[in-house]
Amino acid sequence: MPGEKITDNQVAIYMENKKNGHTQKIAAAKAGFSERSAKSIDGKKHWTQKDRGRSWRTHKDAFVEVWTKEVVPMLERGASEASFIFEEVQKKHPNKFPDSMLRTFQRRVEKWKALSGPGKEVMFRQDYEPGKLGISDFTHPDDIKVTINDESLEHIFYHFRLPYSKFNYMQVFRGSGEPYDAFAQGLQEALRASGGVPEEHRTDSLSASFKNLNKSAMEDLTERYKALIEHYDMLATRNNPGEAHENGAIEASHGHLKKRIKQSLIARGSIDFASLEEYRNFVHAVVRQHNRKSSKLIAAERAVLRPLPAGEAMAYTEVVAKVNSTSTISIKRVTYSVPSRLIGEVLLCRLYNDKIECYLGSVHTITRERMSAPKKGQRTYKIDYRDLIGSLVKKPGAFQGARLRDAILPNDDYRYIWKHVRSVVSAKDSCKLIVGLLHLAATYNCEEELAQNVIARIENKEQLSLVELQNKFNKHKQAIPIVHVSNPQLSSYNDLIPNYNEGQL
Repeated sequence: MPGEKITDNQVAIYMENKKNGHTQKIAAAKAGFSERSAKSIDGKKHWTQKDRGRSWRTHKDAFVEVWTKEVVPMLERGASEASFIFEEVQKKHPNKFPDSMLRTFQRRVEKWKALSGPGKEVMFRQDYEPGKLGISDFTHPDDIKVTINDESLEHIFYHFRLPYSKFNYMQVFRGSGEPYDAFAQGLQEALRASGGVPEEHRTDSLSASFKNLNKSAMEDLTERYKALIEHYDMLATRNNPGEAHENGAIEASHGHLKKRIKQSLIARGSIDFASLEEYRNFVHAVVRQHNRKSSKLIAAERAVLRPLPAGEAMAYTEVVAKVNSTSTISIKRVTYSVPSRLIGEVLLCRLYNDKIECYLGSVHTITRERMSAPKKGQRTYKIDYRDLIGSLVKKPGAFQGARLRDAILPNDDYRYIWKHVRSVVSAKDSCKLIVGLLHLAATYNCEEELAQNVIARIENKEQLSLVELQNKFNKHKQAIPIVHVSNPQLSSYNDLIPNYNEGQL
């Protein structure tokens, strides 16, 4: 057939037919190749398979002097990088082995490894049964760059997979670590999305979750993980530390999904999202689209998964925090503001990966966005000026030297306004103005609109008047009724005295 090599057996058939008196054309047809090929064979221009192999060199071995004495000993001692070995040979023999010989040397090393090198690790591909195994793992976004309102988002992906049906679930969490609360939240969301519970749950060694924890904290985390798995009645298994290939059923899928996310971002035309929740929904949509390829297998496995238990396991950490006189609480080196009415109270705080829920007794009081803990020895702040403005407006001068001053200002617009007013008016007046603006923003929920109006006035070099701004943004001013009060006649009070007009007093 055209394009296929002629075998030695075909050549033998051709020669036998020629010997028996057949013409070249007929003999070639019987052997299964063209007349043109037959002419090559008759002209001794066609190489048979046994001709193609050769045991001799076509040129002198350039490394004959160093190979056995220098190169092989390094290879046997474990040196595996051919380019490094080549550099070592060049050092010992200057000007003898130019860089142009590197590729030849690399091929020689590769051949030695194949013939005389140590055995390589063999991968044993697994057959999976439906409903038997679910796998969890964290994976970093690598070169996926995303912003939330134009601010870079440092994040990590939690990934859950059912290897039989190739069902995937992926969740986005802030930060670059692998905290337990993110793991617990992600796993429970994944099980709900899959529609049931597998018999076995496998993870890596969870070393990131245990990093920098003391013995007591490690034991506590182990107990919480045990309780989580028991709640779903799964068998917990782990890979051996450092053996990532043991999680091969999910590791390869990391790359496929991240590639899809990156391509979907390109198709979207923007990497900026209005909120973390919007980005999460985007990732969920990408993963759901990926799962459609395996919809039949997913449906088959979902039918044999065990039902989800009633309720959820605890996916948070509980800490107790007392509200101090500055109307703040401190949790894991982060200072959060709370409403001033809670000063002096002790709150039970439930720490999720991305939020903190605070309870006074059993009553839910407030929810705050959780900030990532800063580096050891540092502190960061999450202050909502609305919590403090009621007290600050009574004593605006305290703003000037307040320890939380920069954190009280809600964004860069207000920091720009503060810097401007501080440079053009006295400290006393600048404090009154900025505190008045914050009070106005909190009272009438006009933070962004107010900031834009003030910045426009600054750029137009207009004088800032707090009273004028209050009149402009007081949205309830027109709703206040105008009351006209007239002075009564004094004699009308006599009618209130019984029998006065009858002269009986």
